[in-house]
Amino acid sequence: MNYKDKMLRDDALKGKTIVVTGGGSGLGKAMSTYFLELGANVVITSRNLEKLKTTAEELEKQTGGNCLPLKCDVRHYDQVEGMLNATLERFGKVDVLLNNAAGNFISPTERLSANAFDTIIDIVLKGTKNCTLAFGKHWIDTKQSNTNVLNIVTTYAWTGSAYVVPSATAKAGVLAMTRSLAVEWAKYGMRFNAIAPGPFPTKGAWDRLLPGNLKDKFDMAKKVPLNRVGDHQELANLAAYLVSDFSAYVNGEVITIDGGEWLKGAGQFNILEQIPESMWDQLEAAIREKKNK
Repeated sequence: MNYKDKMLRDDALKGKTIVVTGGGSGLGKAMSTYFLELGANVVITSRNLEKLKTTAEELEKQTGGNCLPLKCDVRHYDQVEGMLNATLERFGKVDVLLNNAAGNFISPTERLSANAFDTIIDIVLKGTKNCTLAFGKHWIDTKQSNTNVLNIVTTYAWTGSAYVVPSATAKAGVLAMTRSLAVEWAKYGMRFNAIAPGPFPTKGAWDRLLPGNLKDKFDMAKKVPLNRVGDHQELANLAAYLVSDFSAYVNGEVITIDGGEWLKGAGQFNILEQIPESMWDQLEAAIREKKNK
C-alpha cells in the first residue's frame, strides 16, 4: 500500500448524490472520479458546458457510474437554484455539496483592479454562499437529514498570504462559514467540514498561476518538509472519507493535507517577495496572452 492507493471500500458512497462545483477538471475531476468509483451519482458543474460534457463522458466510461454535467455560474443565485432543480429532477435527491469552484490571481495587490479583486471574492466566497444557502434551505424545507457540505479552502485561510490577497480573504470567509454552520445547522442533520490542501499541482490552474519558467524558479516541493507535492488520489481519499458516513462524527473541522508546508513557513506564496518588478510585468503579459487565446 502507498499514498496513491484508493482508501475506502467500493460501496462506501453507494446511493449518495454528490454535487461538485468546479468538477470538470483538476482536483474537482479527481474527487468526482473517486466518488463515482465508490458508487455515488455525481453532478459536475462549471461555466464551460462543453468541457463538462467531455469530462462526464470520460468519467462514465472509466467508472461505469452516472455523471451529470450542468452549466452553472455559482456567482449567480438563480443559476445555482436551476442547477439544484436539475439535479433533483435527474436523481430525486442530493446528499452532498462539495464547494470546489475557485479562482485566483498571483499579483502584488496594488496591481489588482477593484474588479479583479471582486471576481475572486464572487467566485470563492459568494459562490460558496450561494450554493450552501440554496442546498441548505432545500434540505431544511424537505426535512432531509444526513446531508453534508464539504468546502475546499487553503492553509492561508488562517495565516493569510501575500500576493494572493483576494483568495486569502475569500477562503477565510468560507472557513468561517464552515465552522459557523457546523454549529447552527447541525440540528437539521447537516455536517460541514473543510479541506485545506497544500500544493497539488494541476496543469490548468498552475500554468495560469505560474506561467513560463516561474514554476521552475519557485518549486513548491521545496517548501514541503516531505519534499514532494500532493498526489490527487490522496486528496480524493480524504474528500471521500469526509462525505461518507464513516465520518459521521466529524463536524466543523478543517483538515490540512499539505505535508507540513504551512508549519514550515506560513503563507504559501510569500516566497514571491523575491520576484523583481520586471518579472511581474512579464507575468502579467503572459497571463493576459493566455486569457486572450
